[in-house]
Amino acid sequence: MPANLTPQYIKAEQEYKQAQTPDERLECLRKMWALLPKHKGTDKLQAELKSKLSRAKEEAEGEKKSAKKGISHKIPRDGAGQVMILGAPNSGKSQLLAALTSAHPEVAPYPFTTHAPQPGMMPWEDVQVQLIDTPPITADYLESYLPGMIRSADAALLVLDLSVDEGVEQADELIRKLEEAKVRLVSRPAAGAEDDVIADKKTLFVANKIDTDEAAERLELAREFFAGRFDILPVSATSPDVSTLRDRVYKFLDVIRIYTKAPGKPADWKRPFTCPVGSTVLDLAGLVHRDIAANLKFARIWGAGVYDGQSVGREHVLHDKDLLELHV
Repeated sequence: MPANLTPQYIKAEQEYKQAQTPDERLECLRKMWALLPKHKGTDKLQAELKSKLSRAKEEAEGEKKSAKKGISHKIPRDGAGQVMILGAPNSGKSQLLAALTSAHPEVAPYPFTTHAPQPGMMPWEDVQVQLIDTPPITADYLESYLPGMIRSADAALLVLDLSVDEGVEQADELIRKLEEAKVRLVSRPAAGAEDDVIADKKTLFVANKIDTDEAAERLELAREFFAGRFDILPVSATSPDVSTLRDRVYKFLDVIRIYTKAPGKPADWKRPFTCPVGSTVLDLAGLVHRDIAANLKFARIWGAGVYDGQSVGREHVLHDKDLLELHV
């Protein structure tokens, strides 16, 4: 029997996927449960939702307990995307954050310098990407709040230390530790391979300190060890030129920039909206304002594959640097 899911349920499911906090995820799941048709065709989906609700309640309760102790690690998403920087102690996470952003994290030659998440904004052309340095992860140490933050982020940046022989082992232990916490780092999530238990997080793997002694040999060992799992980009956080890494981080997000203009007004070329590749006119309208999305009739567009000012419908697929004029 088909599930026959309603548009309202599908919309609630999309909101769940975009939720950033345990409370937001819990609220979305409750809404999904209320909207889910209850019949034999949705038996499996009902069981999955119950499991997700149970886990979301535990996460939300854990966050409230932390809040009562005066501890909060919530960092609202900002910019074109949110990327978590992960690594073992002394791998150079904080150095990378400082090199790519204007943030000034504490950098020291001893482990566990980073005690709490540290955000910074990485500029790329006319947009910015939010990078978050995190406390180190080892086989024996993982902050309890980190898996939830990684799940809700858009991507992860995994840092391998090329200055020490144990760098590959440390990175492998980090990956295994997160899998125990139901977060799996992958180069790219397989299409249609969603798992209700383990969350796949697309991960850019960088090998830091390529300018240290014997780093080239260690890089080859790392590439052999992680062959078929990750492509590894060698970098140096202390290099004055990090433009290649900056480009890779932005492009790894798979987003496009859309500029807007009000009818009869000049275009705003300074503050583009960013949305996933494959987004439609309606998706962009929802980013501008939900009332505009609800009442959208058509749009005029300037950009790829259209003539200037062409009228397009709500389902028209957008391209990078399109200019859009929304009509309600």
